[in-house]
Amino acid sequence: MGDNKQRMLAGDWYLPDDPELAADSERRFVLCAAYNANGGAAPADRATILAELLGSVGADVRIRPPFQCDFGRYIRIGEGTFINFGAVFLDTAPITIGAHVQIGPNVQLLTPSHEMDAQRRMEGWEKGEPITIGDNVWLGGGVIVCPGVTIGENTVVGAGAVVTKDLPAGVLAVGNPARVVRTLP
Repeated sequence: MGDNKQRMLAGDWYLPDDPELAADSERRFVLCAAYNANGGAAPADRATILAELLGSVGADVRIRPPFQCDFGRYIRIGEGTFINFGAVFLDTAPITIGAHVQIGPNVQLLTPSHEMDAQRRMEGWEKGEPITIGDNVWLGGGVIVCPGVTIGENTVVGAGAVVTKDLPAGVLAVGNPARVVRTLP
């Protein structure tokens, strides 16, 4: 494994224009294209593509195309999870999604961060921080989850919210930035 990929997986600053990372991204491109083109294919065929694309995928996971990711292999999805149209999961760090999660259309899970220093940003430096979504979470349409965020089980995040900080279990959070507005029964 090359230095850039090791740094990326360790959550350190790395340069993404690396041949090894490009090959991983090409693998993802081919598999996402096949998955997105086969939206009307038999569920078993779609499941086979997901099993090859993702790090792990539980039983009865449904992802409506189009679906996009950086690598795929760093995404883990628990059983019974539903992901609606237009999901973008940028997995330069692990993305872990629990069981029975509901993800609305056009949701973005974004693990990469870019440098604040202008020169290093021009040079292309970035790093990733993992995202964890607990069991039975519902992310409304258009939710954006930022790098390093954990969302506790049974939490609901309202449509269009931007989640910049961890959310505890069993709450309703809304807004930009997302804030907890109440505890759920």
